Amino acid sequence: MAHDRDLEWLGRRIRQLRTSRAFSQEELAERSGLHRNYIGGIERGERNVGVKALFALGRALSVSPADFFTDL
Repeated sequence: MAHDRDLEWLGRRIRQLRTSRAFSQEELAERSGLHRNYIGGIERGERNVGVKALFALGRALSVSPADFFTDL
């Protein structure tokens, strides 16, 4: 897959939120109901994450999905 700067940016943002809560990828996967390999792919910018997954990640991280698209 070619590098997609938008997906890489989103992945970095999700990783930033995850690590700020001291969650491992495994813990975020468990909390969100997503597979840990999928979480890793999102964070590396390899996955074009769907809307339902964004909502699941938002709930797991206690943020609004809109927070994924804002800078700290």
